[in-house]
Amino acid sequence: MNQDELTPRQLEAIKLIRNHVVHMGRTPSIRELMRQLGLKSVKSTQDILFALLSKGIIQKFENGNYKLMLNPDLGPHRAQTVNVPIIGTVSCGSPMFAEQNIEAYIPVSTNLATSGNKYFLLHAKGDSMNEAGINDGDLVLIRQQNTAQEGERVVALIDEEATIKEFHKTDSVVILKPKSTNPIHKPIILEADFQIQGIVVSVIQSLD
Repeated sequence: MNQDELTPRQLEAIKLIRNHVVHMGRTPSIRELMRQLGLKSVKSTQDILFALLSKGIIQKFENGNYKLMLNPDLGPHRAQTVNVPIIGTVSCGSPMFAEQNIEAYIPVSTNLATSGNKYFLLHAKGDSMNEAGINDGDLVLIRQQNTAQEGERVVALIDEEATIKEFHKTDSVVILKPKSTNPIHKPIILEADFQIQGIVVSVIQSLD
């Protein structure tokens, strides 16, 4: 979709929603968006969201929440990008990439998300990888794959929970090592009871 098909207010709303997802890990509520847009009426904000819904830019759920689906051309000098999903909390028994786990889609440069591969984004939690440059609140770009090489930073799914650690393998076990200044974090030793979901490609530091 080209920006000419959107009003200036709709473009502003898209940018605010996208930024809120990147920095807060969720879309803003109607009242939060109303304040960010400088509006005085919930109805006016709802009208903007309805217009974005009708144009396929957001998707609304039965509980009233919504997510950003598309990122239209927001400027004449826009870089080549692909839309990459931000994966939220993984529900027990639910596939990691199930529709309900996708919080939004964010445009990522094709210099990072190269063609021929699939990617997703995760919000880092905690300080278990701060010595590897991944801090709490950072947005981590992951290339989706189920194998890893020695020493790579991986996303592993253990007991339905995603964790980012450094990958090491011996003849009999896999060791997922933290890289942290906090001594509370210990290596996780595994056999076959886990899944590699992908490899860390890039880290977008939190601006909070």
